[in-house]
Parts: sequence; C-alpha cells; structure tokens
Amino acid sequence: MTGVLLGGIVATQFLSDPAPIQISANTVRDLEALHVQVDGNLMPASIFNMDNLFTMKGLIFFVMGGFLVGFGTRYAGGCTSGHSIMGLAGLQWPSLVATCCFMAGGFAMVHIFFPLIMRII
Repeated sequence: MTGVLLGGIVATQFLSDPAPIQISANTVRDLEALHVQVDGNLMPASIFNMDNLFTMKGLIFFVMGGFLVGFGTRYAGGCTSGHSIMGLAGLQWPSLVATCCFMAGGFAMVHIFFPLIMRII
C-alpha cells in the first residue's frame, strides 16, 4: 500500500505535464455543438463540477453512470481492465465477448446517447 501512495506522489509531483491536454479540432467542435466547453482539462468543468452535482445532468452523469458502471462490472464478471488486459492476454473467451460489448457500449454512448442527453438537458 505504501508503494501505491509513493507512486502517486512521484507521478503527480515529478511526472505530470502541466500543459493543457491536446484535443483535436473536430472533437472540440463536436463538444461545443453539445454545449460542452473545452477548457484544456481532462474532465471538462462544464460537466464535472460541484454546481452540476445536484442537477438533472448531475443525476444522469454521476448517479446513473455510477450505477451502470457497478452493474456492468458485476454483470460482466469483472472490470474493463481485468477483461481487456488480463483476460485477453490469457485467451479467455468470456473476456473477448466482454471487451467487444464494452467497446460497443462505449461507441453507442458517445455517438448516440451522449448527444441525446446533452440536447435534452
């Protein structure tokens, strides 16, 4: 446990890049069309801030999203990292199926549901 703590300290203090993250112009354009302000941070403050926590947007993103992640992890018998890295490395058929479903769900969320949620709210 000490190694995790020390690794986190070393990573944040000595290995982090203070420059804003680089996002493609197409992604910025698409996000701004959905009223998500790109601020150069990994998680846009227009979605992930304390003001949104107790709004309908916050309910959808944080509460329902957290429930779906927990449900999916339990239903799939493991998390994305466990299946996609360790399971595929061990040539396990259930991990291949789970990873394909993770990818399909991610694509559906980004291209179908996220734009709908952002337009409704």
